[in-house]
Amino acid sequence: MINLSRGKVVDLEALAQAIQSGHISGAGIDVFPQEPESNNDPFLTPMQNLPNVILTPHIGGSTEEAQKNIGSEVASKLLKFVNNGSTTFSVNFPNLEITPLPSGQYRILNVHKNQPGFLKDINSMVSEIGANISSQHLGTSAEIGYLSMVIDKSVGDELKEKSKNIRFRLKLEFFTERFAITESSR
Repeated sequence: MINLSRGKVVDLEALAQAIQSGHISGAGIDVFPQEPESNNDPFLTPMQNLPNVILTPHIGGSTEEAQKNIGSEVASKLLKFVNNGSTTFSVNFPNLEITPLPSGQYRILNVHKNQPGFLKDINSMVSEIGANISSQHLGTSAEIGYLSMVIDKSVGDELKEKSKNIRFRLKLEFFTERFAITESSR
């Protein structure tokens, strides 16, 4: 049994009993439900002194190199979201890898409640305005849908007026003001 993810994922009392009974032959644990806050604090776990058990400190993310890489990755992901709406590897929002816009194309980004009928409604509105949809990607979680639609003409004012009638729209003023319609800069 190897746990390198989160300390509370494995019940260490149950794992220790399983090792002592021979049901599990060994374990490697790198994370613990409660870790010492400093070098002076005692480290106690039911896994100590058991045969075929390796306990290591979970310090991988605490190294100087890891902190620098984490900072760079977070900044990069934030820039991708601000520049084109990408939400790749988001843990609390639908994941979409959004590519740069082709020349002469426009992007609509929309966050909505994940309920039946939304795509039909927005596709109908875009069609009524006379725009052609050249690509469409949808990511969902249990409650939220995130739509990226690329169309062939600017429909900002017309769509803003029509979108007041979308049934399952979330009110996210910052998002809709900044990202609702973007034009390719190429």
